[in-house]
Amino acid sequence: MASKFPAFSPTVTIIFFSLCCALLLNLAHSSAMGIGYISRLLEIQDRERAPSYVQVAAARGVLRRLLPSHSSSFDFQIVSREQCGGASCFMIKNHPSFRRRGDPQILISGVTGVEILAGLHWYLKHWCGSHISWDKTGGAQLFSVPKAGLLSRVQDAGILVQRPVPWNYYQNAVTSSYSFAWWDWERWEKEIDWMALQGINLPLAFTGQEAIWQKVYLKFNISKSDLDDFFGGPAFLAWSRMGNLHGWGGPLPQSWLDQQLILQKKILVRMYELGMTPVLPAFSGNVPAALKTIYPSAKITRLGNWFSVKSDPRWTCTYLLDATDPLFVEIGRTFIEEQLKEYGRTSHIYNCDTFDENTPPDDDPEYISSLGVAIFRGMQSGDNDGVWLMQGWLFSYDPFWRPPQMKALLQSVPAGRLVVLDLFAEVKPIWITTEQFYGVPYIWKVGVGMSMEGIEQNPIVYDLMSEMAFQHNKVDAKAWIDQYSARRYGRSVPSIQDAWNILYHTLYNCTDGAYDKNRDVIVAFPDVDPSFISIPPEAFQPNENPVAGRAVLKEITDSFDQPHLWYSTSEVIHALDIFIASGDELSESSAYRYDLVDLTRQALAKYANQLFLKVIEAYQFNDAIGVARRSQKFLGLVEDMDTLLACHDGFLLGPWLESAKKLAQDEEQEKQFEWNARTQITMWFDNTKEEASLLRDYGNKYWSGLLRDYYGPRAAIYFKYLTQSLEWGSEFRLKDWRREWIKLTNDWQNSRKEFPVKSSGNALNTSRWLFDKYLGSSAENIQSRHGAATEIVI
Repeated sequence: MASKFPAFSPTVTIIFFSLCCALLLNLAHSSAMGIGYISRLLEIQDRERAPSYVQVAAARGVLRRLLPSHSSSFDFQIVSREQCGGASCFMIKNHPSFRRRGDPQILISGVTGVEILAGLHWYLKHWCGSHISWDKTGGAQLFSVPKAGLLSRVQDAGILVQRPVPWNYYQNAVTSSYSFAWWDWERWEKEIDWMALQGINLPLAFTGQEAIWQKVYLKFNISKSDLDDFFGGPAFLAWSRMGNLHGWGGPLPQSWLDQQLILQKKILVRMYELGMTPVLPAFSGNVPAALKTIYPSAKITRLGNWFSVKSDPRWTCTYLLDATDPLFVEIGRTFIEEQLKEYGRTSHIYNCDTFDENTPPDDDPEYISSLGVAIFRGMQSGDNDGVWLMQGWLFSYDPFWRPPQMKALLQSVPAGRLVVLDLFAEVKPIWITTEQFYGVPYIWKVGVGMSMEGIEQNPIVYDLMSEMAFQHNKVDAKAWIDQYSARRYGRSVPSIQDAWNILYHTLYNCTDGAYDKNRDVIVAFPDVDPSFISIPPEAFQPNENPVAGRAVLKEITDSFDQPHLWYSTSEVIHALDIFIASGDELSESSAYRYDLVDLTRQALAKYANQLFLKVIEAYQFNDAIGVARRSQKFLGLVEDMDTLLACHDGFLLGPWLESAKKLAQDEEQEKQFEWNARTQITMWFDNTKEEASLLRDYGNKYWSGLLRDYYGPRAAIYFKYLTQSLEWGSEFRLKDWRREWIKLTNDWQNSRKEFPVKSSGNALNTSRWLFDKYLGSSAENIQSRHGAATEIVI
């Protein structure tokens, strides 16, 4: 799945978990059976959880890492669901034993270690005015927490907060590649701490599965070398796991397989210690090509092309084992059993996505049903209590899934043994258009969650979404926003509250239902003949302050995936002006500096989109001087934005590349891993010398180093051909542009150039300078335009 999130917009999906129950039962009966089995599963999981003292010790470890100065200020204890009123909960009370400084002052109880830590976060957030975020997005703000012994008391009766639904899901099948690809245990430990503090108890746990698959396939006489063309490279494992591609970026070194298995065991141990329910992978039918040779009578088909330019089977058209073949259940069972053998235990929930962006070879409902039956039988034969967790993305993505096919798959599994994630529910909820998943789904929802494809961005979204797992009523967003900035920055600044309210109504208020991706021109440069870009006549003012207006394509086959703009940019510029004006009070805050850099970047990115259109406008009017002047301004803007991004650690290319190289065992692996890292964020899959990959820029990033070293030079090539076209009186040489762009990309991907891993420069001064240089006139217009009929935007 390709990345769909813009850099400064909501990226989190509310996931409704839908129990899929058997067709032969009536709605009420099937619903009762489904919810009954989930209740039984929760009882099994409660019995199998780590002992209370282990969970308390793990929670105390999180507290020591988060707030070591207060490690003795809190006392933790595990309680039963019955003590919580029959649901999972946390309770916060003033500690009855508190007498003097040094004694525990606050007692937090929870059904698991996760609830305890969610309660800790709740207390720190709502009683101490603190904020917890990823290091890259500003880190934790804990200066507002009173000193040990002086913590705020809660009401005498204490606080009881129940989960309205038992599960809080986290991740997406591709997050493991877009964000986690190069993580070591140190980074994973921080992430698990963060998950627990957010109340997440149902995370995916996909790391290291290739080592398990290697053990499984060796039992079926498939050699390690046969698997070299099956596993993707380290940065592309998500897509090889889902059967979208094979071999791309590989082969995987044995040391990588061994390292990742060791890492997965650490991850699972910590998740279990905290009382989480990690979701393990299951067999979907995706098999190595060698299986067809070793088992010539096996029913194996090739799937269709997945986003390749030439449908080259070298990388795409993966192999699917037919569900009716006896090997299907046998491989599925062996995979589950091998995981149990390696890890020692399971939470009994397994993820499997058979046709994620791949169309089944047969639309016969009986075939679809047999596939679902076989997948579940493979799980159940390895774990009798197994439950299948399935992403519902395929139902949104592929028109193949009409009601008969959907029913066949959803109703092929016994009641309560299939849980579906309504993955795009905030824009395109499937439960509404499918009679609630044809039987039992939404009315028996059993969880909420976040399914972003990449993390470490938009911290406000995650801060709010973490609360939703414990909210029973509609949140007053305005009141919540008013408190957010004070918590995030450690002090209340009224003007910043005003700025965040603007952002809440603009950037964070996308309601048009668009299938969103970050397609800003800088990071997703158009691959199209400029003659075919149609610019509305009202697109520009004479003073060169662009106004609202979108470029459109004339009737051609080339595509220009236009940037999505759903808000008033002039209002955002006003918010940025407020941010900058507040900088003298807040610039010591890393969170403020992150937000300032991100907001400045966002405003300038939209300016760049319009500036690109002005270059095209000049070209279409045969204005060579205008093309030269405006293209140089565009390239200068890219350079300036790179300087801006260098001001915060959250916007650097260097850490991504260095973390990849750090996992290598030798020089050859360093080259391979760095190539994987560079390729994923630029252009990957099967581009030719004259045709760019369809997956170009899907993992684009606004990172310092990437703009100056790749995005800027790419734009310069395009502008060079614009100039030549005018000078020579010829058509735009699209193929030559593509050839040179692809060569630039290949050279950059194979480069070993190093980039900084630490930020440099002053974020406030740089943002102020760039605002004055590019946005100042628009800012002046907006300050005087209230009530005006025409809105000036960049």
